[in-house]
Amino acid sequence: MANLTANRVKMPSQDPAVRSGNFLEVALGYTEEEALLEASRCLSCKHKPCVAGCPVGIDIPSFIQKITQKDYEGAYQIIQNSSSLPAVCGRVCPQENQCEGKCVRGVKSAPVAIGNLERFVADYHNANAASGAKKPLSNGVKVAVVGSGPAGLTFAGDLAKKGYEVTVFEALHKAGGVLSYGIPEFRLPKSIVEKEVENLKALGVTVVTDVVIGRTFTVEDLKAEGYKAVFLGSGAGLPRFMNIPGENLCGVFSANEYLTRINLMKAYEETSATPVMRGQNVIVVGGGNVAMDAARSAKRLGADVTIVYRRSMEELPARKEEVEHAKEEGVNFALLRNPVEILGNENKFVTGVRLIKMELGEPDERGRRAPVVIPGSEYDIPADLVIVAVGTSPNPLLKKTTPGLATEKFGGITADEEGRTSLPFVYAGGDAVTGAATVILAMGAGKLAAKAAHEDLVKAGLVPQK
Repeated sequence: MANLTANRVKMPSQDPAVRSGNFLEVALGYTEEEALLEASRCLSCKHKPCVAGCPVGIDIPSFIQKITQKDYEGAYQIIQNSSSLPAVCGRVCPQENQCEGKCVRGVKSAPVAIGNLERFVADYHNANAASGAKKPLSNGVKVAVVGSGPAGLTFAGDLAKKGYEVTVFEALHKAGGVLSYGIPEFRLPKSIVEKEVENLKALGVTVVTDVVIGRTFTVEDLKAEGYKAVFLGSGAGLPRFMNIPGENLCGVFSANEYLTRINLMKAYEETSATPVMRGQNVIVVGGGNVAMDAARSAKRLGADVTIVYRRSMEELPARKEEVEHAKEEGVNFALLRNPVEILGNENKFVTGVRLIKMELGEPDERGRRAPVVIPGSEYDIPADLVIVAVGTSPNPLLKKTTPGLATEKFGGITADEEGRTSLPFVYAGGDAVTGAATVILAMGAGKLAAKAAHEDLVKAGLVPQK
């Protein structure tokens, strides 16, 4: 019989006063006792609404049922059937808007903590599994993946399980894409990403780093090398700026560069060979998860940090959990404010930001109340470092170097719902198609594209029949 306790088991975490000074993971993970108690809250609904809310279709009630039976490896295998990155998803997925948002328990009480349970299961497997996954029997068909972010890794994993010889090409020196360069250590330890990549390698996936497709090789080169299908999962790493005076001053960073230096190049370490500029008064412009990551990282480097966002707290797009963590750690919020100029001195260093006050007007085309400038309300605040986190776009390199590849006006690769592009046997998914979105949506796109690629290759007679 299900445990009908209204409140979910709280995730243990570091004390805010302690964690704001280190880069160790904030959430500590469930104990076995806590996981069993939370799992017992699941009603095991026959119609499984939570599954409908999961972009990769994990059989959530079944894996939770395995937890209640203390069959944690069995639970992992159920998750792994649908997801190539369980330990990642358990940490960074916006479950509150997806699986947990559909949970029946959430109608009258707190939904089951599905994400916390997924993390428990994945961590248990990684700590206790005697051996990695076994490589399936090869079908001899080569497939290339451009980019080792969540979309690319999911595409690679799903086809590797079917026996394809998959090679992932990564532009940076470490695999993981945004998981490695974008999400801070305190939210997603890089050892977790490395472990997930190793799990894929055990399936036979080959990962080649320091290769820029469009420069080192083109998509046409890959096809000439015998790759029968190519997946483009190059993400959205081109930062946007505000186009205001002062953005070229020393001390202005895109959030993309700032977080890459910290996460991928370990700039937060005292002995780092590639240190990042440390400010005392840091302004972060933006209200999404990237802005929260940048602000919380700057806080850990000793700064007084203020997030500037042009709407109110209710419209803040970042996950509620990340906003609450930022508040607990001492990050300030200047809401209904927008920068109009970044101020500097004669040496071209940042000295402050000029803000203008805003008020909310009529809803825009997405139903969000549009911010409206209050004339004459400008004022200056001191700053020696400004981090711009107002979005990113797909890199135009693939468009320029791949003849016939259709793209959208904003730069994303044109692809149908199953990831098919304008070129035969070339697929795309994740941020390279949609622009910046969530890890799990990118994984969902990779999964659909893998299914489409397999179907197309079989239909074309390019896959040997057993």
